[in-house]
Amino acid sequence: MTDFVALLRGVNVGGITVRSADLRALFVELGFADARTFLASGNVRFTADEDRETLKRRIERALGERFGYEAWIVLATCDELRAALAAFPFDASDPDRQPYIVFCADAEARDAVLALAADAPDDPVAEGPGVVYWNPPKGASVSTAFAKELARPRWKAVTTTRNVRTVEKIVA
Repeated sequence: MTDFVALLRGVNVGGITVRSADLRALFVELGFADARTFLASGNVRFTADEDRETLKRRIERALGERFGYEAWIVLATCDELRAALAAFPFDASDPDRQPYIVFCADAEARDAVLALAADAPDDPVAEGPGVVYWNPPKGASVSTAFAKELARPRWKAVTTTRNVRTVEKIVA
């Protein structure tokens, strides 16, 4: 069995509301009795022995049917999240920064997201193992050039962003 994490994109923002209890219940119905949710941003940890791509499609379909929206997830293992945390290249404790990890569906998406980075010293972006690290100034996570690019519709189906502290809670 593999310890997976489903990172939902775009829930509890923009009119798409998914309560944690309902999300967990759906995963239990899908056969993941050990499913646990974390925070209200669409994070579910569970174990499964299915092929990753099959699992991703099955979960997205079930989310769409249950909650009535076009669902996208990034599916990663807990080990992958731990590796991403361990390699975070910025000072995650800097009170003037927002330490983020951008999870990407595949290497192609990651490389394309990296290409968006303007290499601005005040909005640093770096490559990680299957992820993109981003460390914008606190309060600017929707207004920097990188943030605006990342918010474009083309990234909806292949990326989702989490604060480092959220990822730490998921893998603890």
